[in-house]
Amino acid sequence: MTEQECIRNNYPLKQEIIISPEERSTALFQPEKKTRPHPGFPHPVKSPLAPLPRNKRLYTLNRFTVRLSATGHPGTDMVIEYLRGKYRTNQSMHTIEHAGGVILLFLAFLKRRGTNILSLTTQDINAYVEYDHDRGLKINSIIGHLRVVYAFVRYLVGRDILPIELLQRKIRIQQPEVLPRAIPSEDVEILLAAISKVRDRALILLLLRTGMRIGELLNVKVSDIILSERKILLSVGEKNFQGRVVYFSEDAENALVEWLQMRNEHKEYLFYSPTRENISHGAAWNVMRKLLEKADLLNKGYSLHSLRHTFATTMLNAGLRLEVLQQLLGHKEIDMTLRYARISNATRESEYFKAMAIIEQGGLHEPNRVNSQLQAVFEEKKLLCSYGKKLPA
Repeated sequence: MTEQECIRNNYPLKQEIIISPEERSTALFQPEKKTRPHPGFPHPVKSPLAPLPRNKRLYTLNRFTVRLSATGHPGTDMVIEYLRGKYRTNQSMHTIEHAGGVILLFLAFLKRRGTNILSLTTQDINAYVEYDHDRGLKINSIIGHLRVVYAFVRYLVGRDILPIELLQRKIRIQQPEVLPRAIPSEDVEILLAAISKVRDRALILLLLRTGMRIGELLNVKVSDIILSERKILLSVGEKNFQGRVVYFSEDAENALVEWLQMRNEHKEYLFYSPTRENISHGAAWNVMRKLLEKADLLNKGYSLHSLRHTFATTMLNAGLRLEVLQQLLGHKEIDMTLRYARISNATRESEYFKAMAIIEQGGLHEPNRVNSQLQAVFEEKKLLCSYGKKLPA
């Protein structure tokens, strides 16, 4: 079997196949010629070098191989090998694409600066950060670019191409801590009341009751749903590349069953499109946007991801343990989940207003009174901290 046939049929390859830049550029950057159907064939015969969407990771790798080779920048061969490593270790298409795009911009910036990756200095990285600031990029985007650059620098340091001093004093950018924004319960009721289509109700309620990311929900297949146990198996997470299980409520179950009864049973994905296997993120956002507009909530800045924030906040308010919520949300680090604890502690809120009501009614006028139990806790903490010890959990 030829190399092209292996790639087209998405067969596992014993060795990596990289099509030459000349051949691949023909397939990627030249429009496909429209031919008339042959009398013996119902459809036009496609070129054997046409883009191969079945293996999107390989397609992305080859696309950046062509773009990098065409630039002629010093070090492009090392970038290509770096991206190949990501492909071999089964990293996602988005990871390969993001890394390739950022490094490509970085190499172009170094060329305009009169240098290259082989003679990189900390001053060059500093200048690139300033360049991103000047372009008006958001802080999170700049931090993401810097992470990609340092990951590639670490790769080159490990191969003794760059000095290790570049990693000893890394540039740190302070990231603003933005608390996740949940949708208030009254707005949730208005939003749900605006839904009239069966498919849209299933889509919105599954996001609201499971905490899934929209990308994860759009990749759910009917075979991933265990209706009798009200759970969905997510084989691969969109961001952390890890599988997990999510559960859905009774109202989401009712909406899901109604959609399953009327959808095309021959379609593999739960939410499908006439032109592709599953609906796109843009189509899902269009559903949300129309509902927000119908409910007169469009000016409040809600998004599909707001449904995930709402799920996390309401679950913590209902008493769900933080470590359980971490698993349901698919967070690798519990610090991500802790953001919701800062805004969702209903007990803390009620205790505050209860105490404030007493103060406002003049029921507490003992400023010199010391709580002996609380004072004992403070003394113990002070003693332990002096010895560098941690308080017991």
